[in-house]
Amino acid sequence: MPELKSSQYSIKFAWGCLIIALIVINTNYFLSKYRNSISKKPISRSLEDTHDYKNILDLQNAFIRNTKKIKPSVVSVNKVKELVEKSSWFEPHSPRPWYYDIKKWFTQNLNSRKYSVENVGSGVILDSNGYILTNYHVVENLDRVMVKLSDGKEYFAKILGYDTYTDLAALKIATLRNLAEPKFGESKTLSVGEWVMAIGNPYGLEGTLTVGVISGIGRTNLGISRYESFIQTDVSINPGNSGGPLINLDGEIIGINTAVAAIGSGVSFAIPVEVALEVGNQLIRNGSVERGWLGIGIQKLTPELATTFNLNQYGKGVLVNSIRKKTPAESGGILQGDIIIQFDGKTVSSLRYFQNLVAKTTVGKMVAVKIFRDGQEKILNVKIGKMSS
Repeated sequence: MPELKSSQYSIKFAWGCLIIALIVINTNYFLSKYRNSISKKPISRSLEDTHDYKNILDLQNAFIRNTKKIKPSVVSVNKVKELVEKSSWFEPHSPRPWYYDIKKWFTQNLNSRKYSVENVGSGVILDSNGYILTNYHVVENLDRVMVKLSDGKEYFAKILGYDTYTDLAALKIATLRNLAEPKFGESKTLSVGEWVMAIGNPYGLEGTLTVGVISGIGRTNLGISRYESFIQTDVSINPGNSGGPLINLDGEIIGINTAVAAIGSGVSFAIPVEVALEVGNQLIRNGSVERGWLGIGIQKLTPELATTFNLNQYGKGVLVNSIRKKTPAESGGILQGDIIIQFDGKTVSSLRYFQNLVAKTTVGKMVAVKIFRDGQEKILNVKIGKMSS
């Protein structure tokens, strides 16, 4: 019996080895077939080959390209203060020597003067002749202004004119160089969500680029300036950015950065490029901006006021609450209490819209003004006067 059991164990062991060998052979066979099938299939593309990644690279390249393109046209606007060195030639209470006046003259006229320079904002070169556009609040109350170009060259600038109503100012530097001229685009075709860039000198950090999107257009009633139709963005704007350009992805200037909302971060505003160029060109030519003027005080027409004056068309028109003496409005027959519902053929939809209509009207033009008075509509002909900036 022991010999029989030993032979049975030998047979079972042999069968076990055979089964294991067959399993290994089959496994290798199927693995090799699987590897061959995998090798014949196309390998999935890496991240660098995907369409989305290429779009990201294109966007990044646009930022880099436009920075190089526009940066030479962006300047640093600086406040300048002359440093006066105290002389140690004599004691204050001792008699002044005769040669002191000679030394003083040589010191003031022949020695190089020293200045302290502090960045107060940014500016945009309008053309190669040295005309520069910036914000009025950047150069307000400055006796001397120094402009620093992107290559580090510095020039004293003359303030040609400023316009407090749009917060813009025009400067001029004297140079024999042909300055880099930027390309200007259009703001009226902008859409919320478009990528934009800002280049400026926040906190004196020259040539700083920030990126964001258009958050809103045609923003008014912000209390920043009298004539408002701002581009709102979430681009990071800080002290020193004012007067610098807002740029689209095509490398075109579409606005002048001017303010940050006090209500919180991530809300900044730019003057549309059309307004900036129109005002800038007038400041360069005339030193001031010519605007139409009526000489009246107006207020918003509320539902209560519309009911009081028996006006059914609430939402249209502005109420005249005062008339200045010897003005176009007085000469044209406009009275206090009149509701102006149409100006030069255009319906008056809001107070701001009416102000802009009057301001853009050519001085001296005879304009038809439709008013609502004593329950009836009436048309008056008013000759537009001039409002200086």
